[in-house]
Amino acid sequence: MEYLDFEKPIQEIQDQYLNCILIEKKSGVDMKDVCDKLQFKLEETIKKIHSNLTPWQRIQLSRHPNRPYTLDYIQSITKKNSFIELHGDRNFGDDKAIVGGFGKIDDVTFMFIGTQKGRNTKDRQYRRFGMPNPEGYRKALRLMKLAEKFKKPVVTFVDTPGAFPGIEAEERGQGEAIGRNIYEMMCLKVPIIVLIIGEGASGGALGIGIGDMVSMMENSWFSVISPESCSTILWGNWDKKEKSAEALKLTAEDMYKLNLIDDIIKEPLGGAHFYPEKTYKVIKKQIIKYYNKLSKIDIVSLIRERKNKYISIGFFDE
Repeated sequence: MEYLDFEKPIQEIQDQYLNCILIEKKSGVDMKDVCDKLQFKLEETIKKIHSNLTPWQRIQLSRHPNRPYTLDYIQSITKKNSFIELHGDRNFGDDKAIVGGFGKIDDVTFMFIGTQKGRNTKDRQYRRFGMPNPEGYRKALRLMKLAEKFKKPVVTFVDTPGAFPGIEAEERGQGEAIGRNIYEMMCLKVPIIVLIIGEGASGGALGIGIGDMVSMMENSWFSVISPESCSTILWGNWDKKEKSAEALKLTAEDMYKLNLIDDIIKEPLGGAHFYPEKTYKVIKKQIIKYYNKLSKIDIVSLIRERKNKYISIGFFDE
């Protein structure tokens, strides 16, 4: 387990607790009371630190290297061997930064689509750090249309620092691909559930982020720009990233207060990376709950409500 700077007190007690268990196992001496006290202290320390997180600390948690990614969720919440990954946009190529395919939760088939990051350097390069090219968004749209054809609900997992900013991406129509996805998702004739599980940056997130139910995990963020980029534009460097994070109002709590999302998904004590199995169960339960709600609405009403949801966002004078 890797620990962030502000989690160092947790790491120290965790090391003491594990060491206590090891001593008891090797020596045979009864250390139960000491271990129990350390476990209680560990839980209290985690509660204390995680109950007063700043926006920047939540951003750090959203990027935690041990945090579950899209494929972790899909493989954990679907029936064994039911997920079939589909590839390619049938135009240019297969973007590894976006994954998708059919899978079953209980007896219901869903189309799962999401941005995928990598665990190590080689995998991160392979996945392009979760930053899709235009063909990634076109692959996502192809899969959505396939789900529409077979009348299967769509679930998207958003975790991206943004769309890939390379010249080749612009040459192949990055802006058009994202805009087309937003347009098509507004009118897609199946329920769409959007889960922001980590980073939700800019158009890179919106390209698969339009839905009937949009929820954010407790330690995720959603914004038109990252705090680092905002700080660079306003002050010329990253030094003000914490101040930018505060001003951007990008946390799940901020988004919920502004009516930009429908729900906040609570994470286990310590964050999704601390108890991933508990996190998977929570996500699975949420998807089933949303599906049961949306499946009762006729498709004409569903699309009308989806459009009205986004039309009502923001304030303007005419």
